[in-house]
Amino acid sequence: MNKYKITILFIIIIFFSSSSNLYSKIMILSGCKNLKDRFIKNEYTLDFEKSLMTRNYVYDNKTYKKHKLTDLSIKKENSLERYFYVDENLIFTDKIGYPQFYTQLVFEINNPMINIKTVINGEEAVSRISTCSKVELFDKKS
Repeated sequence: MNKYKITILFIIIIFFSSSSNLYSKIMILSGCKNLKDRFIKNEYTLDFEKSLMTRNYVYDNKTYKKHKLTDLSIKKENSLERYFYVDENLIFTDKIGYPQFYTQLVFEINNPMINIKTVINGEEAVSRISTCSKVELFDKKS
């Protein structure tokens, strides 16, 4: 009976250590091309331990001038952070907006495509906003 309990405990420890392995990783998507805007730099870093996405970007001059016309607070170079959660193989950022209307970015592990999910009064649409040239997964401890 004692051997049985030790074996079960060992299996549980192995299971939890392997399932938490993803959360000690960082995924970096770089060279991301946006469908509407142009960037000198556009990259996303997803820290699975902190559940934090950081986007660093620099607009090219033409895109910066276009956005500056309608939004005086726009910066040519910027960084933003959003918390995220993982649901199976998909990664969703926090919802931005109100309950009737919100958006959130959607990533897939090891996939260079970035989508945006838009929900208006319960109607959901998902569309691609960016394609990245490089996706890298790193072990955070190394």
